Amino acid sequence: MIDLRSDTVTQPTQAMRQAMFTASVGDDVYDDDPTVKALEEKAAKLVGKEAALFVPSGTFGNQVCILTHTKRGDEIIVSQDAHILYHEVGAAALIAGVQLRTIPAFGGRYDLKVLEKTIREEDIHYPDTGLICIENAHGNGSVMPMSSMKGIYEVAKRKQVPVHLDGARLFNAATALKVSLAEMSQYCDSLTFCLSKGLCAPVGSIIAGKKDFIEKAKRNRKLMGGGLRQVGFLAAAGMVALDEMIDRLEVDHKNAQILEDGLKSIPGITVIENRRDINMVFFTIQDLKIEESDLINKMKEAGILINGTEDDEWRFVTHHGVDQKDLEFAVETLKTILSS
Repeated sequence: MIDLRSDTVTQPTQAMRQAMFTASVGDDVYDDDPTVKALEEKAAKLVGKEAALFVPSGTFGNQVCILTHTKRGDEIIVSQDAHILYHEVGAAALIAGVQLRTIPAFGGRYDLKVLEKTIREEDIHYPDTGLICIENAHGNGSVMPMSSMKGIYEVAKRKQVPVHLDGARLFNAATALKVSLAEMSQYCDSLTFCLSKGLCAPVGSIIAGKKDFIEKAKRNRKLMGGGLRQVGFLAAAGMVALDEMIDRLEVDHKNAQILEDGLKSIPGITVIENRRDINMVFFTIQDLKIEESDLINKMKEAGILINGTEDDEWRFVTHHGVDQKDLEFAVETLKTILSS
């Protein structure tokens, strides 16, 4: 099957499977797993932070960071279209006991004057602003420029509020911006990135920050059920992901451009071009003559997996598992279905 649903659907590479098979492991709750330690040290160095911690997923990573930064009853600032708000099942309220305050943003880019006004002043009637969350690359396909990250961080530091970066696709953002991960991470106090989005690892994410923050987060990871035992088998795949899979993300971005060009050739399709920064192509279909579910099924019958719309938008995602010929076939198949 040609799977365009997400870059989470990738299969581990043969090198990852071999690394997992031969990994040296130990009980990570006892700090006995050498492969996990190696991965965490490598990840921390890569993003320019003092320490890092392996966690089961991106949502887990965001939530353990929120829990670690805040106290119950705090308010955290997120963009109105943030992953933390839309796709993490309301976990911040349940786990950390914080409320989310949203502000307008395009691809996570805050108006700095609005952001500064949104940070709570000291008042008996107000919750404390415990955290500002940013997202890069954003789930809507756009990348926040370094100038925006810098501006947000400067406001946060002036107001003495920490910044957390949801960097699920941090490597895609760095590839698009042509900057190092350390350059990006200087504008946040903690961050997450996924090993299983685009980098082909089967499971896992990383959080990173100062050493004392990570020590506190490690306790909270245990509280949340993330204290895993011989997890070095998974960390071994993560090591291969960081060693071998980052540079090839440029291929996914180029393939997304090929996909965009192909979709533009189909009558009735409008590609959303101002969010085409990474490996995602968002588009709309005007005057769709069949039910959405029927289109999904017809594509599946042809050997192509796609998701339905969200907010009336379709999303196709390129990744290690699809090549240029796959994308050309997907475009031609979609064109045939829509014209029939």
